[in-house]
Amino acid sequence: MVMARSPHPRPLRVEEKNHVRRILLPVDLEHENSWDKSLANAVEICQGSGASLHLLRVIPDFGMSIVQQYFPEGYEQEVADKALEELKAFAAENVPDGIEVQHIVGEGKVYEVVLNIAGDVNADLIVMAARRAEKTDYLLGQNSARVARHAGCSVLIVHD
Repeated sequence: MVMARSPHPRPLRVEEKNHVRRILLPVDLEHENSWDKSLANAVEICQGSGASLHLLRVIPDFGMSIVQQYFPEGYEQEVADKALEELKAFAAENVPDGIEVQHIVGEGKVYEVVLNIAGDVNADLIVMAARRAEKTDYLLGQNSARVARHAGCSVLIVHD
């Protein structure tokens, strides 16, 4: 059987809508397992696609306004500023040169902040770790499961 071939094969065309340009990576700097493998995956994708990396650190909010009265004025801003400095130092140490990085600090519940920031930066992909600490979660941590369920973009869950 003889098959006919075109003398000039057409290159494969990547659809623009499937191209990853912006990756959101939430990290908890106090827990290395929240970023060690997920960072490696995000970096590999960035290097392969030229995507930018949006590092996100989430700090808890004060919840009820009654709690705020027990902290000095400006305390929230000080915490956010310190978190941003630590995130920049983390990026400088762990993200290779050549990857465009944006540093973001959000305040609130982790899954809500991740979803909101993903929309704000028009993320094409969220890369996050899944913890297996509780048997009730089975495979995914509560935050990663909620993000995967409600995100408006693709989500890569990295297991340790």
